[in-house]
Amino acid sequence: QVQLVESGGGLVQAGGSLRLSCAASGTAFRANAMGWYRQTPGNQRELVAKITNDGTTNYADSVKDRFTISSISRDNAENTVYLQMNSLKPGDTAVYYCNALILWRDYWGQGTQVTVSS
Repeated sequence: QVQLVESGGGLVQAGGSLRLSCAASGTAFRANAMGWYRQTPGNQRELVAKITNDGTTNYADSVKDRFTISSISRDNAENTVYLQMNSLKPGDTAVYYCNALILWRDYWGQGTQVTVSS
Protein backbone atom coordinates (compact mmCIF):
# COMPACT_ATOMS: atom_id res chain seq x y z
CA GLN A 1 0.00 0.00 0.00
CA VAL A 2 1.40 3.37 -1.01
CA GLN A 3 2.03 5.80 1.84
CA LEU A 4 3.28 9.37 1.75
CA VAL A 5 5.09 10.58 4.84
CA GLU A 6 5.54 14.33 5.21
CA SER A 7 7.80 16.33 7.46
CA GLY A 8 9.09 19.87 7.89
CA GLY A 9 6.02 21.91 8.77
CA GLY A 10 5.89 24.22 11.76
CA LEU A 11 5.73 27.80 12.98
CA VAL A 12 7.87 30.50 11.39
CA GLN A 13 7.90 34.28 11.40
CA ALA A 14 7.05 36.26 8.28
CA GLY A 15 10.04 36.42 5.99
CA GLY A 16 11.35 33.11 7.23
CA SER A 17 11.86 29.79 5.48
CA LEU A 18 10.74 26.20 5.82
CA ARG A 19 11.62 23.05 3.93
CA LEU A 20 9.00 20.37 3.47
CA SER A 21 9.86 16.78 2.66
CA CYS A 22 7.69 13.89 1.50
CA ALA A 23 8.68 10.30 0.90
CA ALA A 24 6.54 7.74 -0.89
CA SER A 25 6.80 4.13 0.22
CA GLY A 26 5.06 0.88 -0.58
CA THR A 27 5.62 1.00 -4.33
CA ALA A 28 8.32 -0.10 -6.73
CA PHE A 29 7.19 2.40 -9.34
CA ARG A 30 8.53 5.89 -9.83
CA ALA A 31 5.93 8.59 -9.35
CA ASN A 32 4.90 10.27 -12.60
CA ALA A 33 4.67 13.53 -10.67
CA MET A 34 4.95 14.72 -7.09
CA GLY A 35 3.90 17.97 -5.56
CA TRP A 36 2.51 20.03 -2.73
CA TYR A 37 -0.96 21.41 -2.24
CA ARG A 38 -2.36 23.49 0.61
CA GLN A 39 -5.73 24.03 2.19
CA THR A 40 -7.22 26.48 4.65
CA PRO A 41 -10.56 26.05 6.47
CA GLY A 42 -13.53 26.56 4.19
CA ASN A 43 -11.43 26.60 1.04
CA GLN A 44 -10.53 24.11 -1.64
CA ARG A 45 -7.17 22.45 -1.75
CA GLU A 46 -4.89 24.35 -4.13
CA LEU A 47 -1.67 23.58 -5.91
CA VAL A 48 1.51 25.15 -4.54
CA ALA A 49 4.12 23.42 -6.70
CA LYS A 50 4.66 20.17 -8.55
CA ILE A 51 7.41 18.44 -10.44
CA THR A 52 7.24 15.66 -13.00
CA ASN A 53 9.68 12.79 -13.31
CA ASP A 54 11.51 14.61 -16.13
CA GLY A 55 12.02 17.67 -13.92
CA THR A 56 9.32 19.95 -15.32
CA THR A 57 8.02 22.24 -12.58
CA ASN A 58 4.84 24.20 -12.07
CA TYR A 59 4.15 26.82 -9.40
CA ALA A 60 1.07 28.63 -8.22
CA ASP A 61 0.95 32.31 -9.19
CA SER A 62 0.81 33.20 -5.49
CA VAL A 63 4.33 31.89 -4.88
CA LYS A 64 6.12 32.61 -8.18
CA ASP A 65 7.55 35.86 -6.87
CA ARG A 66 9.10 34.13 -3.86
CA PHE A 67 9.95 30.59 -4.95
CA THR A 68 12.62 29.86 -7.53
CA ILE A 69 12.58 27.26 -10.26
CA SER A 70 14.57 24.96 -7.98
CA SER A 71 12.36 25.45 -4.92
CA ILE A 72 10.71 22.11 -5.61
CA SER A 73 13.00 19.19 -6.22
CA ARG A 74 12.82 15.43 -6.11
CA ASP A 75 14.90 12.34 -5.71
CA ASN A 76 13.49 9.92 -8.25
CA ALA A 77 15.37 6.95 -6.88
CA GLU A 78 13.81 7.50 -3.44
CA ASN A 79 10.42 8.78 -4.63
CA THR A 80 10.96 11.81 -2.43
CA VAL A 81 9.98 15.42 -3.05
CA TYR A 82 11.17 18.56 -1.31
CA LEU A 83 9.80 22.09 -1.19
CA GLN A 84 12.00 24.95 -0.04
CA MET A 85 9.73 27.85 0.93
CA ASN A 86 11.33 31.25 1.34
CA SER A 87 10.02 34.72 2.18
CA LEU A 88 6.97 33.22 3.80
CA LYS A 89 3.93 35.37 4.46
CA PRO A 90 1.03 34.98 6.90
CA GLY A 91 -1.12 34.19 3.86
CA ASP A 92 0.91 31.02 3.37
CA THR A 93 -0.52 29.62 6.59
CA ALA A 94 -2.30 26.36 5.74
CA VAL A 95 -2.15 22.61 5.97
CA TYR A 96 0.22 21.41 3.28
CA TYR A 97 -0.42 18.07 1.61
CA CYS A 98 2.00 16.00 -0.39
CA ASN A 99 0.65 14.44 -3.58
CA ALA A 100 2.07 11.70 -5.74
CA LEU A 101 0.76 10.46 -9.07
CA ILE A 102 1.80 6.82 -9.32
CA LEU A 103 0.62 4.70 -12.24
CA TRP A 104 -1.86 7.51 -12.91
CA ARG A 105 -3.48 7.23 -9.49
CA ASP A 106 -3.39 10.06 -6.95
CA TYR A 107 -2.07 9.50 -3.44
CA TRP A 108 -2.08 12.02 -0.58
CA GLY A 109 -0.16 12.51 2.61
CA GLN A 110 -1.79 13.21 5.94
CA GLY A 111 -0.91 16.90 5.83
CA THR A 112 1.51 19.07 7.77
CA GLN A 113 0.65 22.42 9.33
CA VAL A 114 2.57 25.51 8.26
CA THR A 115 1.91 28.64 10.31
CA VAL A 116 3.49 31.97 9.46
CA SER A 117 3.21 34.64 12.14
CA SER A 118 3.26 38.35 11.39
